[in-house]
Amino acid sequence: MDLALLKIILQVVLAVTSLLLVLLVLLHKGRGGGLSDMFGGGVSSSASASGVAERNLNRLTVTMALIWGASCVGLGVLERFL
Repeated sequence: MDLALLKIILQVVLAVTSLLLVLLVLLHKGRGGGLSDMFGGGVSSSASASGVAERNLNRLTVTMALIWGASCVGLGVLERFL
């Protein structure tokens, strides 16, 4: 595989996972205190998500963060050594 193509693929993966991470973090339920209460997060405590949905959201967020980190490292290695 050409190195320029690999670099473009990693840049696209980085951009897509960056956007997904922002969206996934915004979907998380506020834990109280801080910015989530300022924007009305404390008011909707009765409409909380189920435990399974929150756990799946956590897993998806961590997976996206790992993919994001791996693409950052991959781009760094490409820039440094190749």
